[in-house]
Amino acid sequence: MNKPVLPVSSYQLKLPSANRSIETYRLAASRPFPAKLQGALNRVAFSAAHVVSDPLADVDPWLTAAVDWDKTIAFREHVWDLGLGVAEAMDTAQRGMGLDWPTSLQLIQRSVRAAKARGNALVFAGAGTDHLAPRDARSLDDVIRAYEEQIAAVEKADGRIILMASRALAKIGRNADDYAKVYDRILSQTAQPVIIHWLGDMFDPALANYWGTSNLDRAMDVAVGVVNANAAKVDGVKVSLLDKQREIDMRRRLDKNVRMYTGDDFNYAELIAGDEQGFSHALLGIFDAIAPAASYALSRLAAGDAQGFHDVLGPTVPLSRHIFKAPTRFYKTGIVFMAYLNGHQDHFTMVGGQESTRSTLHLAELFRLADQAGLLANPELATRRMKAVLALRGIEA
Repeated sequence: MNKPVLPVSSYQLKLPSANRSIETYRLAASRPFPAKLQGALNRVAFSAAHVVSDPLADVDPWLTAAVDWDKTIAFREHVWDLGLGVAEAMDTAQRGMGLDWPTSLQLIQRSVRAAKARGNALVFAGAGTDHLAPRDARSLDDVIRAYEEQIAAVEKADGRIILMASRALAKIGRNADDYAKVYDRILSQTAQPVIIHWLGDMFDPALANYWGTSNLDRAMDVAVGVVNANAAKVDGVKVSLLDKQREIDMRRRLDKNVRMYTGDDFNYAELIAGDEQGFSHALLGIFDAIAPAASYALSRLAAGDAQGFHDVLGPTVPLSRHIFKAPTRFYKTGIVFMAYLNGHQDHFTMVGGQESTRSTLHLAELFRLADQAGLLANPELATRRMKAVLALRGIEA
């Protein structure tokens, strides 16, 4: 595992460049990572997991989600093998961008059953209000009832809750009191402590002005107030603002019994490593794409090998920043493309037709960055599949 990475391999292909030229790109030598956790972890680490679509289903992809359940659950088994938890039915699973609530609930039920069959592998699941269209939300009570309905369904499936941000609440919540009313009411009823997810509007424009204000400093005051007032019912907070310092500031203000789960797909390596005042645990979409490297890096950190942690995880950050570049909500396309390149599914087709949201140039640069970080598990397969996608888009091998 620790041998130096050779500069090049025997695999090459033609990739488009930003200046519209086509270059011959030679891959770096592969860097294999263990397929199962080696050692232990000293951080709680979740991968928000994608769904695998069924490419042969006779549906209209923009209107109906068709899921390949066997491949979808197999990917979760891969994540659990690596010692990571699964954050189920979140935005990485295209919740609200192709995956509706009935299909999300079926996903949660199947995932919880699979986790229990492994001896209670770690899985938390998203509960929100996405079955309530924001235009149909007339009052805070409508939002509360929508949350209650989904929480009851997840708890009936014996699932743990990630309390997702609500588009309906973002539409009608006017101030701190409105948010406190909703969250206090919901948290008072949950069976077990939950993870609260603060998802920034770069991930979902419909969540602008969450916590009742466009000012992020005031929004953080509201969020910290709600969390600390309900600390006994909160396992942790996942912050997805792509703002390292705000996460650190919030982490230092949280009740000592409340975990911070980084959702910062730009700065996760240094936030997980932490400083003399603390560290973040992890709940990240990018861990779907880099799960073997993340697992190995975290095991090195737990073993006291901070340099080994950074040597593995640091090179993955440029890839993550590329996948999550604006418009950030389209990052799921890069996540699924990585799963295709690495053999976790046999096609590059997504629910909602979302495979079309990124350009050929974007996918070509993703391939380069994944290769340079040693993240292509089987370079021959990845090269062959990249060539097939490029040929479909008019670039022949």
